[in-house]
Formats: sequence, C-alpha cells, structure tokens
Amino acid sequence: MKRTLIKNGKLINDEKIFESDILIENGVISKIDKSININHPNTKVIDAEGNYIMPGIIDDQVHFREPGLTHKANIFSESRAAVAGGITSYFEMPNTIPNTTTVELLQNKFKIAEENSIANYSFMFGGTNDNIKEILKINKKEVPAIKLFLGSSTGNMLVDNPNSLENIFFSVDIPIAVHCEDETTIKDNLKLHIEAYGEEIPITCHNKIRSEEACYLSSSMAVSLAKKTGARLHVFHISTAKELALFENIPLKEKNITSEVCIHHLNFTEEDYINFGSKIKWNPSIKTKNDQNELWKALNTNLIDVIATDHAPHTFDEKQNNYQKCPSGGPLVQHSLVSMLEGYHQQKISLETIVKKNVS
Repeated sequence: MKRTLIKNGKLINDEKIFESDILIENGVISKIDKSININHPNTKVIDAEGNYIMPGIIDDQVHFREPGLTHKANIFSESRAAVAGGITSYFEMPNTIPNTTTVELLQNKFKIAEENSIANYSFMFGGTNDNIKEILKINKKEVPAIKLFLGSSTGNMLVDNPNSLENIFFSVDIPIAVHCEDETTIKDNLKLHIEAYGEEIPITCHNKIRSEEACYLSSSMAVSLAKKTGARLHVFHISTAKELALFENIPLKEKNITSEVCIHHLNFTEEDYINFGSKIKWNPSIKTKNDQNELWKALNTNLIDVIATDHAPHTFDEKQNNYQKCPSGGPLVQHSLVSMLEGYHQQKISLETIVKKNVS
C-alpha cells in the first residue's frame, strides 16, 4: 500500500481554517487528524508547515469543445489545463457539434471523457424546444443538470417557445441550469447598432447590445417560472447588480434557486473594452464598475452561491474578426483559482469563502 502523509498544513474546509495532518492511502484520503504518526517505509512524508491545503476546485460551467469544435480545444487539453489550475472536477456544456440533446450523444461524450479526461467530469444535457422525450430518458444520477439557453447559442439550442420551456420546468426532477439573456431585446439592440455603425460596430457597444435589461428580463422570467413550478433552478453567470434582487440571502441548504458569478465579471468592467477589445467579449457581456462591485458584495454573502469560469476557448484568428463575426468566450479554466487568490490578497474575499463557493 502506498501512503502519503501531509503534516502540519492549514486546511481550509467547512468555512474554517485549522491545522491538521492528512493521510492518503492508495490515492484516497483515509484520515484527517491533528497529529498522525506512521512509521512505515512506504510512507512519503510531506511537511506542509506554513502552507494552506484546500479541496480540489469544482467548475460547474465549462465548454471543452469536443466533439465538433476540436480545432479550438478538446476534453484532454482542457481537463489538463483545469488540473494545472487546481480544478479537479468540471461540468461540461452541451453546445458542442452536434449538440448534446439526445441520450446517445450524451453517452458518446461520456466515452470520450472516460478515455481522455484527466479530471473528474460530468456533462449537462441540452434542452430544446422539442426534445422533452429525450430529457425524460436521462439517468439523473449521471447528469448534474439540464442546460437551457434562453439566449442564442451554437446549433439549435435556443429555447424560445414558452410552452416548451414551461413543460421542461414542470417535468424534470433534476436541476435546471439557465443562460439568461432575452433574445428579442438583443436583436432589437443589435439592429439599432447596425443602423448606426454598419459592419463596424465597436466592441465597446457589446454591453449595450447584450444589455442589463436583456439579462434581467430573462433571469426574472426563469426565476418566476421556477417559483411557479417548484423546479430546482440554477442561474448561470450573473452579470448585473439588478439581477441580484431576484435571489435570497439565505443558507444554501434552504435554497431551491441558486446563482453563479464568473471570474471575468469579477475582474473586468466596460472600461476594459478599450484595452482588451474582443478578448473580453463574453456572453453575458462585461458590465459596469457598479455591477462588478455589487457582484463582489453578493459573493461574500449567501446571495451568490457559486464561482465558475464559463471557460470557452477560441482560436486567436477567430477572436480577430469584427464585432458580429467574433465569437464570445475565452480560456479561463487554468486561471480561476489564481484569480480568486489574487482577490484574497486584495482583501476582496476570504480563503474560506473561496473554498465554499468553489466546492459546495
């Protein structure tokens, strides 16, 4: 039996920091105690005095691009990046090509990950306007959530039929995770900007096109529907202060509706479009300094429950296109924990809260 004994470290878990030893036997933690003494020749001892030890990070929203978009990335390359950044488990999104909207396609992705993923994994199942029969076939022990795009995405994944949406909310007994942006508002805003700028829409207009109102209209609708149906709802990548009023500042175990913030909405504001351009084009868009400040405040309470990346790599050439052709998203999975630790050093968040919001 192979043993590793980590001694004298400061563990961060359960919203506490405490000194303890950790015994790992055959790759599994077998004991956590203030003082573990083992005299065995096959025990590797690591002295962690003065260092912090935290659980592996969970990222509940990544796009690893396989199948169909592997010129950008794949499950092996991105899970390797995840582990390099301290993320040991991830939930991958269904907007690959083809979209993960049938049980057969879901099982294909599990097979790819079984052969290639370095980190722990699962895959969200995509909901559409017309695949409720497939949704009801899934094994809820395998799938963390149904993913619904209420704003446009790759393929045929926009759920814009109110009857289909309500049917999904009423029918499923696993969490529903939603990307909330109102498509009509976005199209109207885009039309106005095309009339004003033609093909040369400045990147600085992104948060005017994919606006605060587009986010709020969609997220408030989803929250209202979850309250009506009793569905377990998780709202991805909150980007505005206005949306925070939709959520309750209560303990996580009491919630049926939870929310998430992504590291880019915590680290950039609309002022950064000038310096970084399309590199920080994400959906939902980067918003104002006030939005950023309020997101930090909400993260430090029970208002926002999860930190994620929405890791979504593209090629450099793709990101050089003009506004309408430039894809949204960026590679973040390797940088999430580092970014949050930087927030700790800037006294924006505690180590205990970082672990709580990344592991819960």
